[in-house]
Amino acid sequence: MTDYRSFARASVVVFALLLAHFAWSAEPVAGAQTDAATSPRFFDRLREDLHVSGTLGIESAIELRDGDLQKFEVLLEPKFEWSLPRDTELTVIPRLRWDPADELAPGQLSQDSSSAYNRSLEIGDTLELELREAYVQTAVRDTHLTIGKQQVVWGEADGLKVLDVVNPQDFREFILDDFDDSRIPLWTVKAEIPIKTATLQLLWIPDPTHHRIPQAGAAYEFVSNVPQAPPGVPVTVDDVDRPGNFITGSDVGAQLSAMWGGWDLTLNYLYQYDDIPVLYRTINSGPSGVSIDVEPTYERTHLLGGSFSNAFGDLTLRGEFAYKIDKRYSVDDATDPDGVATLDEAGYVVGLDWFGFSETFLSAQFFQSVLTEGPSGLLRDQVENYLTFLVQRDLLNDALVVSGVWIHNINHGDGVVRPAIKYEVRDNIELSAGVDWFYGTDRGLFGQYGHATRIVLGMKVGF
Repeated sequence: MTDYRSFARASVVVFALLLAHFAWSAEPVAGAQTDAATSPRFFDRLREDLHVSGTLGIESAIELRDGDLQKFEVLLEPKFEWSLPRDTELTVIPRLRWDPADELAPGQLSQDSSSAYNRSLEIGDTLELELREAYVQTAVRDTHLTIGKQQVVWGEADGLKVLDVVNPQDFREFILDDFDDSRIPLWTVKAEIPIKTATLQLLWIPDPTHHRIPQAGAAYEFVSNVPQAPPGVPVTVDDVDRPGNFITGSDVGAQLSAMWGGWDLTLNYLYQYDDIPVLYRTINSGPSGVSIDVEPTYERTHLLGGSFSNAFGDLTLRGEFAYKIDKRYSVDDATDPDGVATLDEAGYVVGLDWFGFSETFLSAQFFQSVLTEGPSGLLRDQVENYLTFLVQRDLLNDALVVSGVWIHNINHGDGVVRPAIKYEVRDNIELSAGVDWFYGTDRGLFGQYGHATRIVLGMKVGF
């Protein structure tokens, strides 16, 4: 059923902020009470303080194996910015998505992973409207505040994520979509406080929204590393056990960033509900045989991490690390009481960026994820290793950009290769073409999508 409540609540918040602004800044009329909402100057002031921009994008994808149309997406994303008194700004970004191919998220979207304040408005199976972002930026003395629905980006790794886990991700296109587009913005209070030469960022996130996982039958449905029941054994999946109320369901985080000796450094901490539900399993034996009950549950984790980067001439060295405490993994072991192992995970990435060639950018990264234990039946390797390579060349005074990305899973020998080209026809019109080629076995993270190798064509218009 279409849920209008999320939009109603968000609209009330945005209108209240605008109304408060104009009521506070309106000039009083002698002998009369001024109502900002009915004042003739309300809409004049609204237009004067408003700046509108945005993008209209069209992108299609054709699967090479069978020639099927995987995607024909029309994406309209206007951006409204209001300048308010005292160096305060209000930004609202809605998003309209239409995809008649209906292969990435077939049928109605499952919004069980979204909070009541963070759901899309669905019109049929192919049209989706959402309040993408809506936030106020202001300052209280030296503290900079951003309050509302927003993205918070930690880390700068390409292709795969280590620290960039504050916002959940929409996996309808696996990891092929730009992170800016696939992150799911959350209702957040962010405070940035200067401390001498450092900056302390504090986060309160009262929005229990999690990863959007592709549904069964979707082009990028998760298959690898997912527990499977023996043939013929019935499985009952319960409703997801979601976090509690507004307060107990909140996440909190902090980041301390500073420059020291030429190094750009951060220390990070995040106390959150893991964005992937834990699949607790119960094996039942009775007169009618064996059956399995699965109870998906979101569980708390702690993340301790940091990042570093420094430039040495044309070479930049960068990296980030994250240690996750009490992260839970499914195990395929019938003797395990609940089919779940609680482990700690250490992950890191080290990258080198090279700017030594004119109009050319080269980058290489090494990722590693290590679990503290390797229990029987673990569905992933205890140590996982990935390599990524990026090359980008600017031509025709930067109007033409040719690039190539390669992500390789060392453990299973699978990966994805992504050559692409972008051409700027005008300052506000860009054409693009590329290939997303998956290789490897079905057991691999990337090899499971060998059927989804595709050609992608797109156009983006700015306004």
